[in-house]
Formats: sequence, C-alpha cells, structure tokens
Amino acid sequence: MRVFVTGAAGYIGSAVVRELMEAGHQVVGLTHSDNGAAALKKAGAQVHRGHLDDLDSLRSGAATADGIIHLAFKHDFSDFAASLASDLRAVEAMGAAVEGSGKPFITTAHANGEASDNAVIALAKRGVRSSVIFLPPTVHGEGDKGFLPILIQIARTTGVSAYIGDGSNRWPAVHRLDAAHLFRLALENVPAGTLLYGRAEEGVPFRDIANAIGKHLNLPVVSVTREEAQTHFGFLGTLAALDIPSVLPGASEQTRKLLNWSPVQPGLITDLDSGHYFSD
Repeated sequence: MRVFVTGAAGYIGSAVVRELMEAGHQVVGLTHSDNGAAALKKAGAQVHRGHLDDLDSLRSGAATADGIIHLAFKHDFSDFAASLASDLRAVEAMGAAVEGSGKPFITTAHANGEASDNAVIALAKRGVRSSVIFLPPTVHGEGDKGFLPILIQIARTTGVSAYIGDGSNRWPAVHRLDAAHLFRLALENVPAGTLLYGRAEEGVPFRDIANAIGKHLNLPVVSVTREEAQTHFGFLGTLAALDIPSVLPGASEQTRKLLNWSPVQPGLITDLDSGHYFSD
C-alpha cells in the first residue's frame, strides 16, 4: 500500500514510517524542512514537501495514496485554537480528496479537537474507511519531547521530584513503537468510523512516576498540595493532578480485540528506569 503520512519525520511519525516500511508498505512522508526530508530519505521513504496550511499539497498527497495516516499538528500552546482550526482544515482537505474511494484515513485525536475527530468519523458515511486513534498524554520512548522530559526538567530545576496529594492519580501510557504498530494495524484492518484507544497501560500512578524521576536524579520525592502544584509544575499543574482514566474514558480492551493489538514494549516505569531519559 502507498501510504501518505503527515508528520512523518516527527517523534511518533518516524516510528510509524519504520513500522509501515518493515511491513512492506511504501511511504510518502509530508515534511516542510530539509532535516525532515533528509530523515525520510534515509529511512527509505519518499518526500512530499508541504505543511498543514498548504491545502493543495495535502490534497495531492492524499489523492495519490492508497491510504493516509495524519499525525502532523501545530503544537502552538500560545494559540491552541488556531492549531485546532488548522488541523480541521487539513482533515477536511484530505478527506475531500479521498471521498468515495474506500481508502483508509487514520488520524490521532487532540485535546479539544472534537471538530476534527467528528469530521473524520463523518467520512465513514462518505466512502472513506476513516478512524480516530486516541493516544494517552504519555507516549514514551527514546526521543520523547513531551511531558516526561518536562517533569524531569522541573525536578532538576526545583531540586525535588513531586507528586500531588497522595499521588494515586493515574496517567495512561504507551510506548511509541507500540503506538506505531497500532497505526499500521488500523490502516490495514480497521472498520470505517471506528474510535480506537492506544493505551498499553491504563493508568500509572503519578507517585510512581515521581519516584522513578527522583531515584534517577538522586532527589527527594515530596508531596505538594493542589494549591502548590500550579507554582511547582507551572502549566502542567492541572494535568499532574488529574486521574486521566476518570476524565478521559476509553479503555483499550476493545481496540486490542478488534485489531489483535498486543503491546510488547517496556512500560512507562521500566522505560524511565532504562536511563535514556536522564542521559543528558
């Protein structure tokens, strides 16, 4: 299958590209940078120049492919509404390009991105084998630039590794390679209009994450109150206090059964204990 992948040179995208190519698919990766193009060529993928606001480029990439995996997103937290609007336009452009084709169109969900998710699922009634994958906030592995490195940097800066209250609130997690495998299975097999949940671990206690960080940085592990959390964690204060499975339901059991998805990579704490998060 010839697969058009947006965000192909990114943290998750690069793993998806490798997963697809190892399974015998041909990959055409969207990138706007020379570094991204070089990485895609090195991986053996074809390069498609463009970006999320270049709708003509997105349409042409989608129209000439046998399937689409949409991973690119503008992570601009200073104007997140604009990022969501850009994503919706991109989804609509690519969706229109494959309407009536029966091609798979797999996307990933984003916080407050219901408009894009609904647009993708609506394509199922317009002849597209569309699906949305909900990944947990913690997609861990080598090269991670997400929440875990931020928590580690906060601990280094403050001199303590903290959790909130008794730290029993949970964060779901998945390794990036298990996530990449899920995207490939969805591309090949998922029924139209399906919501998928890519959680290898349904909930890791935040206290366990703090303990692992403290151990590797040789720092004390302390409890902070919810009032202190905003000062200690900054913009992550609210997220660090959440019991995410309670507020974002969607267990992965159905996804595992539907696609025979069986995560095999190390869990979150094991991955932290491997040391690569602390190597710099």
